[in-house]
Amino acid sequence: MVKIYIAGPLCEKKNRDFLEQIDKICKDLGFETFLPHKDCGLYGENKRKIKEISEKDFEEIKKCEVMVGVLNGICIGAGTAWEMGYAQALGKKVIGLKTDRKVKDSIGEISVIIAGKVHIIESIEKLKVELEKL
Repeated sequence: MVKIYIAGPLCEKKNRDFLEQIDKICKDLGFETFLPHKDCGLYGENKRKIKEISEKDFEEIKKCEVMVGVLNGICIGAGTAWEMGYAQALGKKVIGLKTDRKVKDSIGEISVIIAGKVHIIESIEKLKVELEKL
């Protein structure tokens, strides 16, 4: 079974809810997922320690075949950018998801290297289509 790591901003509940929507789509399509805040926890919750969280996330990136990274917002999160870069370096398939603005209007927010190296989808519907191809 293909495992998908879902990366994105975690600080605000609305962002976590969006990631959970992606998680549901992936599971409905029959994929196994790793959703960091659900499957490992957030810093400060349940006395999770930074090292414990980072090690689990690091190991799960190595285990996944695919990563979906959410690129919404004024600037891509540092954690998301790191996760996507590491997955890319390991040869994983990395899919970016940018639903709040067109990619061509957002290069300064997501960086030229991400826009040039990552296949970016601009809607949830198109993400479903892309995932169905796996």
